[in-house]
Amino acid sequence: MLRNDYGHLGPHRQRGATFIGIVTIMAILGFGLYAGIRLVPLYLEYMNVVRAMEQVSTEFGGQPTNASSIAVSLGKRWDIEDIKSLTAKEVQISKEGNEFIMDAVYRAEAPFVANISLVVDFEKTVSIPQ
Repeated sequence: MLRNDYGHLGPHRQRGATFIGIVTIMAILGFGLYAGIRLVPLYLEYMNVVRAMEQVSTEFGGQPTNASSIAVSLGKRWDIEDIKSLTAKEVQISKEGNEFIMDAVYRAEAPFVANISLVVDFEKTVSIPQ
C-alpha cells in the first residue's frame, strides 16, 4: 500500500492551483483592470474641473468681482478643458461673507458591461476671497 504525506493509506493529495482556479482569478483581475480603465477618464475630467475652478479662484482672488464674471470665466475654461459631465452653469456660485464660493457637485458614469455602468459622485468646493 502507498502512504501519502500524512502517513495515511490512500491516494496522493494534489496541491497547487487548478486550471479553473487560475482562470477564475484571471477573470476577476481582468474585470478589475477593465473597470479601472473605464474610470480613468472620469477622474481625469474631475481633475480638469478642479483645475478650472482653482484657476478662476486665482484669477479673481483679492479683487472685487461678481458671480456673472466668475461664471463667464468658468465657461471659457470649460470650453478649453472640454468638460462634458458638468456644464459651467451647473456650478453653484454664491457669496458668503467676504468671499464667493464655487460648488461643483455632479455624477459621472461610464458604461461597463452590457447594461451595467460604473457611477462616480464628485464634489469640489473652491472659495474666492475678496
